[in-house]
Amino acid sequence: MLRAGTARAPVEASRCALSKVESRGLSALKPGALARLLLDWFKLKARDLPWRRTRDPYAIWISEIMLQQTQVNTVIPYWQRWMRRLPDVFALARARSDAVLKLWEGLGYYLRSRNLQKAARIIVDRHGGRFPEQFDEVLSLPGIGRYTAGAICSIAFNQPMPALDGNVIRVLTRLFGIAENPRRKETNAGLWRLAQDLVRAAARTHRPGERNCSYFNQSLMELGAVICTPRQPKCPQCPVRKQCVAVREKRTDEIPNLGPQPASTERRFAAFVVERKGCFLVRRRPAGVVNAHLWEFPNVELAGSRPEGRQLAENLFRSRPFAIKPLRRVRHRITRYRITMEVYRVEFANGTAPRLENGCWRSWFELRKLAFPSAHRKILEMLESRPTYQETQ
Repeated sequence: MLRAGTARAPVEASRCALSKVESRGLSALKPGALARLLLDWFKLKARDLPWRRTRDPYAIWISEIMLQQTQVNTVIPYWQRWMRRLPDVFALARARSDAVLKLWEGLGYYLRSRNLQKAARIIVDRHGGRFPEQFDEVLSLPGIGRYTAGAICSIAFNQPMPALDGNVIRVLTRLFGIAENPRRKETNAGLWRLAQDLVRAAARTHRPGERNCSYFNQSLMELGAVICTPRQPKCPQCPVRKQCVAVREKRTDEIPNLGPQPASTERRFAAFVVERKGCFLVRRRPAGVVNAHLWEFPNVELAGSRPEGRQLAENLFRSRPFAIKPLRRVRHRITRYRITMEVYRVEFANGTAPRLENGCWRSWFELRKLAFPSAHRKILEMLESRPTYQETQ
């Protein structure tokens, strides 16, 4: 059961929550009226995003996977480039894995791209290339969870399925004054029921020719993205501000109650640029690790006190460098990790080729085709900007 508002003024929401929600004697939030307000607002105010111009479930699926943990403005050029190169599920299924990784390069969470291709091959093999429409079949695909399956089924097929992501959670907890942590099992289950009741109410809203389930779920996502933001929400612009418990009780800074955030963890690395006859030493990350199958410059994580760069290089390559020169410091943040990488250029006597497990030599032309994690891509971009490193054309 969801407990909302303050202890003195509970609001309870269960499977039939939206039929009667009370807060300090205020009238109930009527689901049909709420749906109409949000549908009208979305029709007038929705951003013109490229994946909103299509009903193609493949295109919508790609956008939803890209938008996980990633800002809309970042996703737009990636999605457009992806759709030009891999316009349908057949193209994705038969693409080279390296080409798929390269298209994804910079979006992070690279398991998403590998799951996309796995799912595409399943769709081709089991469904003849036709994207499945049944929720359970969509949910069974690799990389698709409950939210993504609901988003695809509602947006692409106009089905009354809930889609509860971070933006929607923020909207619903504030709107209904739900003060408990939405990550708690019982609270989260109640929010899913709440979202289900709302989208079903939207489906019953009579608007001939309109895709009410699709537009309603998108309206909740949009509201959380542009109005009901985590900090400094634009409450005067909200279409449901008069119905919002958090606004009424001046608690938008307290809701949602996500509990304490995990502390950031610092990680330090040393990376080495080694060149031989116009080629650079790189290696591919193995399966089963973070950023699996991506390429990187030789590097080592630093623990405790920082050893001298020359000694680090000798330990890694099992050969004493003739010369070592600091190039730059790369800073990068991913989830709760703050990464600092000291980058060195290393030379070995008489052009001796250093030994590196799984290492291989790649030319500039070849490097540009490989997918690197963001921190290592910054090293590559730095090298490209230095004329002394440019390959003779």
